[in-house]
Amino acid sequence: MHQRRNLGRMFLLITVLLFGFASAQKVVQLSYCSVAENNLRMDCKFALPAESPEPFCKYTQGERLLDTTDPDEEQHAPYKNRAKARIFPGNVCRLLFKNLPKGKSNFTCNIRLADSAAVTKTSVVEKKLLLPCSAWSVLLQSCSGLLLTLMTLPALL
Repeated sequence: MHQRRNLGRMFLLITVLLFGFASAQKVVQLSYCSVAENNLRMDCKFALPAESPEPFCKYTQGERLLDTTDPDEEQHAPYKNRAKARIFPGNVCRLLFKNLPKGKSNFTCNIRLADSAAVTKTSVVEKKLLLPCSAWSVLLQSCSGLLLTLMTLPALL
């Protein structure tokens, strides 16, 4: 009996893992910076299986929909003039969010193909720690390993 239960659990685990590999969509990175004093830019980089249809992207705060690229979903009314989500080449979904409130805010990026479950990644943004958007801030957030290598290279030489 105990052996059958373990076998059942193992089968369930393998099924879940295989389903995850089969869908192969994932959020690779979530980075953010400030555009102007009170505006947030958040980039959600994602990976898709080959030959995938165009994905849908949305940003949420809890149950509130900030914006989406899915025409079947409706944006939460207070965010119609404050939030805009768009998909850019290179599998990047970008959120532009106006009037970021003081303190900490959670933002969740959701990427979904038409026939599969969404993959998500959440980040906490603290307004007072937000760096301005520039090539340097993007490099700091997205390539910390490369940056560390480049900065220590002179010391090694």
